[in-house]
Amino acid sequence: MKIICVGRNYAAHAKEMGSQVPDEPVVFMKPPSALLVNDKPLYYPEFTSDLHYEAELVFRIERNGKHIQAEFASSYYSEVGFGIDFTARDLQAKMKEKRLPWEIAKGFDGSAAVSSFIPLNEFDLQNITFRLYKNDQLVQEGNSGNMIFGIDQLICHISRYFKLQMGDLIFTGTPVGVGPVQIGDKLVGYIEDRELLHCVIR
Repeated sequence: MKIICVGRNYAAHAKEMGSQVPDEPVVFMKPPSALLVNDKPLYYPEFTSDLHYEAELVFRIERNGKHIQAEFASSYYSEVGFGIDFTARDLQAKMKEKRLPWEIAKGFDGSAAVSSFIPLNEFDLQNITFRLYKNDQLVQEGNSGNMIFGIDQLICHISRYFKLQMGDLIFTGTPVGVGPVQIGDKLVGYIEDRELLHCVIR
């Protein structure tokens, strides 16, 4: 199982991070040990003092495929979930400054929180709203229609380089509003009006 993540997939988020809007998907990965499920808490890592949340829509791959063409991409998924890409922002900045890979800032244990998955046939794929609350305050709100690259485009692009396999997860990028968490914070994620994910920082 692979956890495939997409960076800068919302223009407003790219701007808030001081990055250019990409002309093709920015792809990175997290190891399977990053997966955090069943509303388990995240223990604040000792190696960072600036841990951030990034709320995302997550799609689960249901078939194996490589070099997937656009007209077939939609047959590789049928459900969507809510995810948080936790990021050690201080480590990421340090690695970027030195032009080094920043997996340690993104791929640490528990850095990929994922909810249960719900059927996509209940939604308009181009108009899925999702929200993240921190301590009952709305901190992020996004809509799938604002993605620079939609899930079908992402599947086509990613499968050029990596064989997609059943159970793989694709984190599709975060909207504007990322920010820090502290020990004791409670994060709650929604897709439309469905409360799907709880995560307490300990």
